[in-house]
Amino acid sequence: MYCTNCGVVLEESAGYCSQCGTPTGRQSTAWATRPVPRLTRSIYDTKIGGVCGGIAQYLAVDPTFVRLIWLVATICFPPLLLGYIGAWIILPKEPPRLEAPVPSGIPQAQS
Repeated sequence: MYCTNCGVVLEESAGYCSQCGTPTGRQSTAWATRPVPRLTRSIYDTKIGGVCGGIAQYLAVDPTFVRLIWLVATICFPPLLLGYIGAWIILPKEPPRLEAPVPSGIPQAQS
C-alpha cells in the first residue's frame, strides 16, 4: 500500500502515513475493538445506590478510593449529597453481565 499524498510505501495495517501524516482511510484495530465506556450505576458493586461503584468502574479505579473521596468531599461541602441523589436518579443501571456457567462437579449424562 502506498500513501496517496507522498508515495511512501506503508504497512497494510497503517492508519496514517509515517512520512506526511495523511490518513489512509483504514481504522486501527486497537481503536475499533475497544468498547466505549459508559457512565452507569453499578448493580454489582453497590453500597447505597451504586453511584460511586459506577464512577469507579468508568474511571477504572478502586471503588473504595472513590467512596473515600466522596465522603471527605461531602463532609467538607454538604450540598454534594444532593449531587449524589441526583446522580442516583439520573444515571441508568448497568446491564447484567453474562457469566460463563460454573461446572457443578456433578457428571452430566451424555446422549
